[in-house]
Amino acid sequence: MRDAQMRFEIPTRPLDLEHELPATEESCSPQVPTRRSGEGEARSTGLLGGSQSDDNDPAKLRERLARLQADFENARKRSLKETQDFREYAVFDTAKDLLPIIDNLERALQVQPSDSADLQTGVELTHRQLLDVLSKIGVRPIHALGERFDPKIHHAVATADTDLVEDQTIVGELQRGYMFKDRLLRPAMVTVAKKIPPEFSR
Repeated sequence: MRDAQMRFEIPTRPLDLEHELPATEESCSPQVPTRRSGEGEARSTGLLGGSQSDDNDPAKLRERLARLQADFENARKRSLKETQDFREYAVFDTAKDLLPIIDNLERALQVQPSDSADLQTGVELTHRQLLDVLSKIGVRPIHALGERFDPKIHHAVATADTDLVEDQTIVGELQRGYMFKDRLLRPAMVTVAKKIPPEFSR
């Protein structure tokens, strides 16, 4: 009885297929404007065309070239000035170190001839000071006596016939040579031994 009272009838009616069916995917999706063929390519070509036109513009190219030339010229002038300044002041410290040596030489010139021992001591001290200053800047004397003659660093100005030493041995030094770091500053002027033939050694 209770189930009969709870039951109610649902009215039915025919389904309108044209208006009540769910929309298809095409009708639900938002409308996206279609792009005509070639429209995007034309737009990108137009954007690139601006930069390409700048690169091909003779006036802009000349202006850019002028700026580059000006920058290069300024850099060249700065480099030249720095090189000149370096050359002018590169020996500043060396010149300063040479001043005490000049002072010692001036003192040596004031020594009386009777004080020969003091004069020799002063000259020896000055000589050592000068060698020390030269050593600081990379100048070193070439040791020649007793060495084998090397035309790269020695300049033979005389020969001495002898059988006491090996042939081409340096037996005399007329003027000392010097090296500046790994370069020859001045060759040593030397006397070279010449072996006496056996028939003349008796």
